[in-house]
Parts: sequence; C-alpha cells; structure tokens
Amino acid sequence: MTFIVTTNFQIDRVTAPRLPAAPTEYEQRYHDQFADILRLYFNRLDGILGRLMATIDTLPVEITGTNLDAFGRVRVSNPFTLFDSSHRYADNNLWATSITGTAAATFSANEGLVNLTVGSASGDQIIRETIKVFSYQPGKSLLVMSTFVMGTANANLRQRVGYYGAANGIYFERDGTTNYMVERSSVTGVLTNTRVAQANWNQDPLDGSGPSGLTLDASKAQILYMDVEWLGLGTVRTGFIINGAFVPAHNFDHANLVTTTYITTASLPLRYEMTNTAATGVTSTLKQVCSTVISEGGYQLAGAQQSAGTTITTPKTLTTAGTFYPVVSIRLKTARLDAVVILTAISILGITNNANYKWEVVMQGATTGGTWVSAGTNSAVEYNITGTAFSSTGGRILATGFFQGSNQGSSSVDILKEALFANQLEREPFTATAYELTLACTSASNGDQVFGSVDWEEISR
Repeated sequence: MTFIVTTNFQIDRVTAPRLPAAPTEYEQRYHDQFADILRLYFNRLDGILGRLMATIDTLPVEITGTNLDAFGRVRVSNPFTLFDSSHRYADNNLWATSITGTAAATFSANEGLVNLTVGSASGDQIIRETIKVFSYQPGKSLLVMSTFVMGTANANLRQRVGYYGAANGIYFERDGTTNYMVERSSVTGVLTNTRVAQANWNQDPLDGSGPSGLTLDASKAQILYMDVEWLGLGTVRTGFIINGAFVPAHNFDHANLVTTTYITTASLPLRYEMTNTAATGVTSTLKQVCSTVISEGGYQLAGAQQSAGTTITTPKTLTTAGTFYPVVSIRLKTARLDAVVILTAISILGITNNANYKWEVVMQGATTGGTWVSAGTNSAVEYNITGTAFSSTGGRILATGFFQGSNQGSSSVDILKEALFANQLEREPFTATAYELTLACTSASNGDQVFGSVDWEEISR
C-alpha cells in the first residue's frame, strides 16, 4: 500500500521563540513586543505550510509486511476480540483437557499460567483445547496469538501450539529438536499434516541467517502469531513477535496454486498439546500462558436467526416454590460441534397474578426429561421445551433477574446482542459432548406459570 507525501522544498528548521520575561506591572511596550515575536513565528510557519500545499511533486512512502493485515489493509487500532485467555487466579475453565497415561494440567499462581506435564513413558499425552471455536468472517483478517514456553527438547517428545483442532488448522510444532510450521487439513477426507521444517521456512528460518538476523529458541518464552486470509483459498502468515516486532517465519500460500479449499473451515479452536511418541526418560513441561483471537477490522453478526419457546397453550408450571425448572434449553447437535451459535435474546412472561419470579441463563447446566428437537434440517441446534427438572451444578450463570406476574400484563426480559460471543454455545471436544444453555425459572409459590423463549443466531451455515 502506498501513501503520497508532498514536498518540493527543504523545510527550514523553525524553533520556538524565546519570549521575554513579563514585568511585574502591565506595560504596553512589553505587550507589543510579545505580540510581534509571536506574529513573526506564525508567519514563518504559514510560509512553510503554503509551500507544502502548493507543491506538485510526490514522494512515495510504502507500507508493507506485517504493518498490513492478511488482506493487505493497514493495521489500525480497531480489532474486535473474539476470545482471550489468561490465568490470573485459577485455570479459567475456558479449556477442555484430555489426558492419556501420566500427565497433568496444573495452575501456577506465582507464574499466572498452567503447566502441562507428561511423564516419561511412551504414549503419555496432554491436550488442551478451547470449549469454543472462533468465528472467521469472510473478508476479515483473523489474527491469532498464543504465548508459551516449551519444554526442553528431547528425542520422542512432540509439542504443539496453534489455531487448530483434530481435523484442520495451523500450528507450530517442536518434534524432538526440530521446529516445524504445520498445516492440518481434512479436505480430502483423510487427515493430512503438511510439515515445513524450520530450515525451509520461506520468510525467515530464524536461525540467524534470515532477514531479521534472529535465532529462535523455542525453550524460551515465545509469542506465536498467525493471521488467516481464508476465503477458502487465501494465505496464512505465521511467525513470532520478538522485541515488540512481528517477525514473519513462514507463509502457507494457496491462491493460484491449489484446486480446492486448503482446510475445511477457518472457524477453529485453540490448542496446546504435548505427546511422548516413544519413551523419553524424563518428565517434560509445556507452559501455557495466554491466547487471543482477533477479527481485524471489526465484526458484524450476519448469521441465520432462529428461536424456540413454549407454546402459547402450554405454559411451564413451576411446581415447587424455590426450585428452578428448565423453560427452554438449547445445545449444539452432536454432528455440528464446530458450529458457531450465539444466544441473542430471551423473553419470559409470568402469567400468575402477583407471583414473584427469578430467572437465570445457565451454561453447562443439565436438563432432565423432555424431548430434544431439531431446530431444522440445516440448523446446528436442538432444543428442549418439555424438560421436567434442572440442575445448575457445575454450570455458569451468565445472567439473572427478577420480575412479577400481573393480571394487567407482564413485562418481558431481553438480553440483546451487546455481549456477542460471551453467550456462544460451547462443547467438550474430546468427548463430543454439547453443553446446554438453559433459560430456567423459579417462583416464590407452588404452581406458578410462565411462558418463555430464546433467540439465537447461527453464524456457521
């Protein structure tokens, strides 16, 4: 991208004038002298500005490289954060963990991170993956950053960090003592990992011989970045942020080269993982620090609107006072666990005169009874409006409120779209379990009744 700076004259250096010290009492002579000095100074500035505006010559100034996003637009300060993760007081419950053999994820309060450890036996493994996938919006650069400190390189020890899941994505890998950038794809129906060794990185091998002159030490703290120009066929740029600067390492280019999409979807989770491919003889630790996923240039919801709720002839009866009952529950279909679905509104109406109600929106609760119904053939969601019992144990309350029923009519309670991805449906990736999101309600008296509905937007279609 090129900007034009106009110039035709060497600009004389103009320094601020030294102003005379003011007398104790008012003197016109001093006032006139002060005004003359300032008038001369501003006249010189006006002359320079006039010459700049009158010139016709141009000097091109080019902005390139990592100053531009994945689509070639200048990076400006209006990113939209889809996700961020840090660990200040505890493991933040934004990640699912899979353990095989001897392995553990342990929060370190002093370091403010999670230590991922594996034993020394063959097959020992730990994988950490976010319980959400992150929405790629066509035409927007998706910037991903993850920080970590990898364990000491050992034969048969494989470590990975990146934006990927079981089937697709991009990640940095250290296998033994060799570093790779890897593109994982399932577009052919078969899982394929395209590994590019550090010596073959096409932007900078980071061995001291490249444009930056830097040598990468993966056993030290690193900030991995990648920006995705997907549209099915675009470029993925990968590298590291060192000394406050983006240092490109390797680009995966696809446009004008491939004959189909390079990955199935760019809406993916974040992952950290460590595996013993054979016995290592030592215990190893990978430090998981922070991560973020950013849509550069903002984000606009543009999905399919859906809703579900009680029927007008069948209100939900809250049988026992003080007990929460599920009014509407929704979750992802098992076959569409990588879909992006966002709760956009709820409405609840008490129909028992003078009854006092409390409602909650709960993530990861459990609805008992009733029937789960598909929201449509092309929908990623199923819902339950006939559940008979509800437990919020182990879940998170996203919102709560109170209202009162009246024979003069009751008000509705709405959650609008300001929260966006805070109310996104979640899943447990390793057990293929969809987490419920439930509108639940209780009342102060036995047998009070309510109507309720939830609206959501399906980004993945």
